[in-house]
Amino acid sequence: MGLKTPLYDSHVKLGAKIVDFGGWDMPLHYGSQIDEHHAVRKDAGMFDVSHMCIVDLTGDRVREFLRYLLANDVGRLKTIGKALYSCMLLPNGGVIDDLIVYFMSQTWFRLVVNAGTRDKDLVWIRKEAVQFGVNAVERKELAMIAVQGPNARRKAANLLYPEQQAAVLELKSFCGTSFGSWFIARTGYTGEDGFEIMLPATDAADCWQRLLAQEVQPAGLGARDTLRLEAGMNLYGNDMDENYHPLESGLEWTVAFDPAERDFVGRAALERAQREGGKELVGLLLEERGVLRSHQKVQLNEAASNDLTGEVTSGTFSPTLNRSIALARLPKTLEHSVLVDIRGKLHAARIVKPPFVRHGKPLIDIRKES
Repeated sequence: MGLKTPLYDSHVKLGAKIVDFGGWDMPLHYGSQIDEHHAVRKDAGMFDVSHMCIVDLTGDRVREFLRYLLANDVGRLKTIGKALYSCMLLPNGGVIDDLIVYFMSQTWFRLVVNAGTRDKDLVWIRKEAVQFGVNAVERKELAMIAVQGPNARRKAANLLYPEQQAAVLELKSFCGTSFGSWFIARTGYTGEDGFEIMLPATDAADCWQRLLAQEVQPAGLGARDTLRLEAGMNLYGNDMDENYHPLESGLEWTVAFDPAERDFVGRAALERAQREGGKELVGLLLEERGVLRSHQKVQLNEAASNDLTGEVTSGTFSPTLNRSIALARLPKTLEHSVLVDIRGKLHAARIVKPPFVRHGKPLIDIRKES
């Protein structure tokens, strides 16, 4: 038996297929992964993400600490509730984890890190925090529910009192606000609009039931993965990890090299990688029948040598595009197509720029090239 979120019994009552996910018993789907995917793209779906690790950092030098700890620059966060996506790096540039950081006050920032990396993240954060006098507290008493889709914000706002609804509906993207013990942020992992709600674990089951009453579709890990891949969003352990730096993981936009005087863990390694070049993370659209999966080998041409090959890092069948899509790490190339080894046979795939889908609409031409 694995760890259970406060919503475990709610999932069982809804007939969810429960699977192990990083040591947690989590819902894979509630009957139809495809239906759950389309509900998020067309209306509203909700995910139990209480397995994620919420960490509150406090101290007079907490901003200074995070400017050193993270590759992105929290110095950009000027408004209370504003959020920033970043990677936390090793000195060699490898990604310890990707996370979201929220500016709560001048002496308090909140991190949300991945479930599978929580232990090593907490050890690393606490070790680095000592010299800054910063305290790191894991908020185990909090749960987290993501409500995503074109109608998600309107439906989730009905959880609040009428006088609070306007404030939450006016939130800008990547901003959050508190309502008592609840913190609601306009963030997500699906490529759709919506909220992520952090709330006391004791409130979680009631919140879930009230969202069900709003006809918000429960969705599991399966739909979460197809949605995030369509949105071109990385999954830790697949598309980046400690063996790869952000510049070869499609995350160069999360690295703030300016101002030049800001030192952060991994900066020297990333500056060296900038000069030397290397591989990059690209999108692939399969031109033939088949399904792209992680670890499939990719060739830049039929006679490719070892230094001209890459690998699929994440792959799936896209319900929105009705085609197979993937992220793949390849040597930098001017080519527009590659060959993917699927069960010993080479299949043509087109190189495209992620995301594939955003706000329910395809962002790439899915017609086959002549």
